[in-house]
Amino acid sequence: MKFDSLLCFPSCAAMVRVPRAVVVLFALLVSLELRAADDGVSIDDALKAGETIYRQKCAMCHGAEGEGVAEHYGKPLAGDRTVKDLAQVITDTMPEEDPDACVGEEAVQVAAYIHEAFYSEVAQARRTKARIELSRLTVRQYQNSVMDLVGSFGEPSRWDGERGLRGEYFKSRNFRGSDRRIDRRDPMVDFDFGEASPGEDIDVNEFAIRWDGSVFAPDTGDYEFIVRTENGVRLWVNDTERPLIDAWVRSGTDLEHREAIRLLGGRAYRLRLEFFKSERGKEKVAAVSLLWKRPNHVDELIAERYLAPHAGGTQFVVNTPFPPDDRSVGYERGTSVSKQWDQAATHAAIETAGYVAENVNRLAGTRSNAADYESRVKEFCYQFVERAFRRPLNDELRQFFVDRQFAAAESVDIAVKRVVLLALKSPRFLYREVDSAPSVGDAQSESSTVHDYDVAARLAFALWDSLPDRELLDAAAKGQLHTAEQVRVQAERMSQDLRARAKLHEFLHTWLRVDHIQDLSKNAESFPEFDEALVSDLRTSLDLFLDEVITSSEADFRQLLQSERLFANGRLAAFYGIDLPEDAPFQSVALDPRQRAGVVSHPFLLSGFAYYDTSSPIHRGVFIARSLLGRSLRVPPEAVAH
Repeated sequence: MKFDSLLCFPSCAAMVRVPRAVVVLFALLVSLELRAADDGVSIDDALKAGETIYRQKCAMCHGAEGEGVAEHYGKPLAGDRTVKDLAQVITDTMPEEDPDACVGEEAVQVAAYIHEAFYSEVAQARRTKARIELSRLTVRQYQNSVMDLVGSFGEPSRWDGERGLRGEYFKSRNFRGSDRRIDRRDPMVDFDFGEASPGEDIDVNEFAIRWDGSVFAPDTGDYEFIVRTENGVRLWVNDTERPLIDAWVRSGTDLEHREAIRLLGGRAYRLRLEFFKSERGKEKVAAVSLLWKRPNHVDELIAERYLAPHAGGTQFVVNTPFPPDDRSVGYERGTSVSKQWDQAATHAAIETAGYVAENVNRLAGTRSNAADYESRVKEFCYQFVERAFRRPLNDELRQFFVDRQFAAAESVDIAVKRVVLLALKSPRFLYREVDSAPSVGDAQSESSTVHDYDVAARLAFALWDSLPDRELLDAAAKGQLHTAEQVRVQAERMSQDLRARAKLHEFLHTWLRVDHIQDLSKNAESFPEFDEALVSDLRTSLDLFLDEVITSSEADFRQLLQSERLFANGRLAAFYGIDLPEDAPFQSVALDPRQRAGVVSHPFLLSGFAYYDTSSPIHRGVFIARSLLGRSLRVPPEAVAH
């Protein structure tokens, strides 16, 4: 990447003045790399040259590793000076007996080596011996793991390039196949038929429509699904048996029906909507709209991009609330276990055990009256525990987690609950790679095989925040995760999964610190059109931009900083002076490159890193320094009144 692509954002001047020292530091480092490139050497070669000079002229007084020499300079070489400042000190004072012996290019090379090898905070951390600690699953990892664990025994969800819902139109209200007259794909559900018929050979007075497919939840949280109609309607979301909304028989004058359901982000869920108009009903017209209220958004039609015409199976979502994970270092960590977290994990295990026991016939592929019912359910439990632990079980573990529970329980239903509770409360499930010793039985006890299962688990948690799938576990069982090429093949396959896209999306949210922007509002007198609907559109605009960078066939991280395009709809266009129709859907538009460039100038970020009625160069400057330049900022010595 060129130097100007790092710092020269056209909108930086409007956001924050980048400190000159930072620019000089980048200029020195880049100029050092460019000079090295001009000489046909890499930056590593330039650092090696600095090391050679250090050994010859500096180590005598400062030690081979900068640890200090008592009779010369006893303090270790460590601090927070920049490469520029170090080079200046070396030029002025080093070595003591001949300060002019290390100047110019040599001083820069030595300064760069010292800074990289042992002086900087990063270098010091690199030289500190790592301490290995157990890490429990984060809340996100726990929720995803339980969903995928239970879901591995059911029908997988499908999400390909097709969008919209399958719409079947019937000439009666009974959904008989012989009465179906239209079978098509509808981009979304927002119809006002009035007193007319929806199609040929369909009576205007009585007809029914069924929309079927999947809905994609981009974020984790509570979703309100909303149906607006004065006709009969039923809506199923992630459940094929119990409707989320049941207004099939209309009572009262309600024209809007809404219910909430918790969904995990990055997943597609089964959705079905049934609608009818009857000549026996009081309504003279037919109209229906399907909307939702996503987390941190307002009521809006479910857009085509969130719908697919393919229906998958039901997925289990843990509804037990967990305390938030520690984010003091900027990202979620599972390094501590509080009483509240342990209680939440227990309640979630009980919730899961109840669901599995209630649906054991579907999950195990059996029937309660089958002759081999108990043996089939026991085999299901063996597989359940193995997948929870991310590796095969030896005889001792099979006996403890499954056999004993079936022997002690009064019924198969109770035995299943005991197995699930034991598995989900075991450290082998709750902690990452706690069982790295060869304990998977005689046939699989070689350390290389165990290593493959560790690799599988690390891949899955790194890319999906979840458990390995069956294909990954099969590769581990066959010893096909030994080489870098074998791991690369699996990683490339896994990166195409929705879960990988969701995790990258979450990473970008954390990097941009938009997860801190919850209630965004502005002075109504100064910005009367800046309302909740506009804020919701700004969030969507940012997410669409991030999705384009993630999923584009020409994806390049530099687009995040250099792109001159923005996603806008009619409402955003009117507010920001973009030439689009009032009812325009979201689309990518080109902006003036002198005013906007990349995600750092996105109006959602600029609005979030600002005050209620004015701009805030301080907030924006802190964001630039920490998130883009990776700088650590000291706490101000004292508050400044203004």
